[in-house]
Amino acid sequence: MTPPVPVHLAPTDVPEYRRAIAAGGGEVVDAPHARVLVWSIHREPEALARTLERCPRVEWVMLPSAGVDRFLAAGVLDPSLTWVSAKGVYARPVAEHALTLTLALLRSIRERARAESWGVKRGRTLFGSRVLVIGGGGIARELAALLVPFGVHLTVCRRTPDPVAFAHATIAPDRVAEHVGDADVVVVAVPLSDATRGMVDADLLARMKESSVLVNVGRGAVVVTDDLVDALAAGTIAGAGLDVTDPEPLPDGHPLWSQELALITPHTANTHEMNVPLFADRIVENLERYAAGRRPRGLVDVAAGY
Repeated sequence: MTPPVPVHLAPTDVPEYRRAIAAGGGEVVDAPHARVLVWSIHREPEALARTLERCPRVEWVMLPSAGVDRFLAAGVLDPSLTWVSAKGVYARPVAEHALTLTLALLRSIRERARAESWGVKRGRTLFGSRVLVIGGGGIARELAALLVPFGVHLTVCRRTPDPVAFAHATIAPDRVAEHVGDADVVVVAVPLSDATRGMVDADLLARMKESSVLVNVGRGAVVVTDDLVDALAAGTIAGAGLDVTDPEPLPDGHPLWSQELALITPHTANTHEMNVPLFADRIVENLERYAAGRRPRGLVDVAAGY
């Protein structure tokens, strides 16, 4: 009989994760005996570094967040270890949220939700529109499938030329500026890295159509916030749906809150109720892969930053 994989669960004991460890053939142990560390919260990289000092035998570290930018910035991602993120785990609910924001913007739901009179009738359809998704990972793939019934023309921007199912075209990042002016909807779904930080700036926004809308479900700092505020105020674009912002949380009184063309949700594309069971499933799968000597799902490229 194969012995259980020794796993340390920290910094909090999440019952769903403890059950997932057992279901995946693991056993929760004290830090010095662990081969795998499951980090149970999306923050506190300094605490993670201190925990790793107590885990001299750890080989794999599993993080519950899809993006690892805060851990990378803190210098925690030791390249001698195998780092595993939750990328792809939350793709379906995040894609659902991106679609929700898109439809709400096109149908002027933000304006109507606050209205106190009949007002002006306006709204546009998503059917037959042109959509550009910046990012070619799990969110893009799930969103592409959700967009099929709308008959959109979908272009996906990604690092590699591999096609995305249901997309009509796949382009490299250096061609975004060339294509953004054709899009009715631009969805940002990339992780934060040196290459993506600030990529949606005043120049790119100026290239968008005045009737187009921007949706960001990736990372806030991919969009230059001050440039977006200026673009919305000037009517350069027709609206922005943001589940992520820079800074985050977005402070009270920030100009985006009062901007009539902005629809903001507080990083709720995947909530605690959604992400705990989804990450638990990833724990089960990856512990089985660890025991079998297989590559983990969600492997982090430390050099690339995601």
